[in-house]
Amino acid sequence: MSLPGNSSTSPVGLGADHAVTVDVSAAVPPYEQLRAQIAGHVSAGRLAEGDRLPSVRALAADLGLAAGTVDRAYRELEATGLVSRRRRTGTVVTVPRSRADEVEPAGQLGAAVRHARRCGMADAAIMDAVQAALQT
Repeated sequence: MSLPGNSSTSPVGLGADHAVTVDVSAAVPPYEQLRAQIAGHVSAGRLAEGDRLPSVRALAADLGLAAGTVDRAYRELEATGLVSRRRRTGTVVTVPRSRADEVEPAGQLGAAVRHARRCGMADAAIMDAVQAALQT
């Protein structure tokens, strides 16, 4: 779904309870917003191994994005081992067992950053908080 001004802020589903939104006016590139949200769904267990993602064209149309943008997000996810792309079956969630322990903390960190932003925290303040946490 796309809103006036070429910004898709309405949730679009990857299936039941797997909504993603993209704000093309944000500083974060649309492909990275999409990649991070899908990775977050995987790390939170909302998308499980074997779940199929929408086709590049279908998700691009739903979000009002170029197909290349969705394709890049899927390629980034594939490079990290979170999905695999197969002929005839499309893009499928694949969490390698060696990566399973890394995915959850990364998703939790992303969720914490999104929560801090929703609470009005500036990115510089978030970075300071993360750096302080790393020093403890």
